[in-house]
Amino acid sequence: MCRPHFASTEAVVVAIREVARPFDLEVRTTDEIGADQVSRRTSAGAFSVIDPDGSLPHEAFVQLSGFPAVTVQVFPDDDAKITVDGVFPDVPRDAVPAFLRAVHSGTAHVKGTVFPPEWRLIVPLPGDETYKELVPRGTLSPWLSRSVRR
Repeated sequence: MCRPHFASTEAVVVAIREVARPFDLEVRTTDEIGADQVSRRTSAGAFSVIDPDGSLPHEAFVQLSGFPAVTVQVFPDDDAKITVDGVFPDVPRDAVPAFLRAVHSGTAHVKGTVFPPEWRLIVPLPGDETYKELVPRGTLSPWLSRSVRR
């Protein structure tokens, strides 16, 4: 499935706000702008202040209210880290809106195995794309427990 490309961190934040609106979620954003402020940056050379396209690097940390606890850290290098109740997959930033929609609409779920004993958060996106992430230490939050599918 072809999904929209987000050329900037701000475009992703706007898309996150649009996804949050129908679920009545409050969005709080912290922005870091500048080479000395961002936590990770691989697209520019060492000691360079601007990115190859001439812009300042921009990183955003987004917190969504509601249940489950969800945060999104959008990096200037076209990727993002989404944390859902302590489970934190890295995804391309173009997939962030679809990922959040899957979590809040109920299509994301948890599956477990007996051997090896583990739980995984499974987030299916449109177009046969699925993210699977190990639940750390095998502990399930209340939301993750409710999302278990056999």
